[in-house]
Amino acid sequence: MSDLLTSPIGQRRSLTLRPRAAELPQSCDVAIVGAGLIGLSIAWRLAQAGRSVVVVERESVGSGASLAATGMLAPAAEHEPGSDLLLPLALESLARWPAFRDAVQAASGRSIDYREDGTLVIAIGRDEVERLRFRHDLQRRSGVAAEWLSGPEVRAREPLLRPNVIAGILCPLDAQVDPRLVMEALLSACEAAGVAIVEHVAVAGLDRQGGRVVGLEAAGGRRLAAETVILAAGAWSGEAGLLPDDLALPVRPLKGQSLALRTTKRTGTLSRMVWSESVHMAPKGDGHLIVGATVEDCGFRSGVTAGGLFALLEGARRILPGIEEMEIDAVWSGYRPTSDDDAPIIEEAAPGLVVATGHHRNGYLLAPATADAVAALVTEGALPGFARGFGRERFRSGAEMRGRAVA
Repeated sequence: MSDLLTSPIGQRRSLTLRPRAAELPQSCDVAIVGAGLIGLSIAWRLAQAGRSVVVVERESVGSGASLAATGMLAPAAEHEPGSDLLLPLALESLARWPAFRDAVQAASGRSIDYREDGTLVIAIGRDEVERLRFRHDLQRRSGVAAEWLSGPEVRAREPLLRPNVIAGILCPLDAQVDPRLVMEALLSACEAAGVAIVEHVAVAGLDRQGGRVVGLEAAGGRRLAAETVILAAGAWSGEAGLLPDDLALPVRPLKGQSLALRTTKRTGTLSRMVWSESVHMAPKGDGHLIVGATVEDCGFRSGVTAGGLFALLEGARRILPGIEEMEIDAVWSGYRPTSDDDAPIIEEAAPGLVVATGHHRNGYLLAPATADAVAALVTEGALPGFARGFGRERFRSGAEMRGRAVA
């Protein structure tokens, strides 16, 4: 059973383009574990650089978080206390998105529905306004583009919102994409560049010789020799047994449930992403309005629940009454790959092993910067400056500092 659950109500979260059937080869320059957004983005960049690349996926392409995501590119709206480490990387990656978009669309001949409409973060009631004001002050101190709006100013931009919306922040530089279209375009671009994609093959562990990773071991005792192995397995990157204890990663799954509503001329729709404290809503070019997402620290417990969907629908209805007339087209769940500080892990973890995982809810935002950084690490031997500081050492340093404080 796929870890991405798609309801019989609809098939929005499936790919219309399938990769060519491929058997696990014996060797390659670069072996990538995980055929999600991050894995395919890296694979494509390395194939463009002339490397032979094999991507090994335990399920099907995009079945972890990539097809379950909303596709938000929102460093301003996402900025919150404790994310100072992440903000420069997030802004750098957003700046790289237009070139990444153009290159992917040119390589695939497919549009990804890239929209630069911004994000509107809204508040209902005095308590929410106070928390929103705190967020705006943080954005201003961090130099993030964000404009405070009164209730009437919010509704002037989004007339379909309820009158109980009394304040908001407009983040004009935020953007969004359609995850399904991005994954289809990336898959096509990878195939055109010669990337081999092997689905439904679980990686059992690493092949290490003399302290260096020289390949991977797949289920059934099959081996793939590689000069470099890249772990981009998303929420599964921290699973016991995948890596030896000395290379263990602090990554866990955070389940999220979402749904797609079909809008019509009668119901109308939003003109940009709208966030409240309960939900986020993102209008897409195909007429869907995506409502997400729950945050559940429950491991790999699959499925869509009545409680999860009720919370999404009630949260959306509080601010957008028109959803009562919209048909539910699809419901699904997926797993965010979350590190201990919600920031990604990007580093050469051992000779021959590169890690690119733990992107939490920012996988789409961070994909261009991550792909460029890992490609530079593999081809040039070092991470570019914008991607440094995201290794596992930061977790050890934090633990040591807490230990000294307790002592």
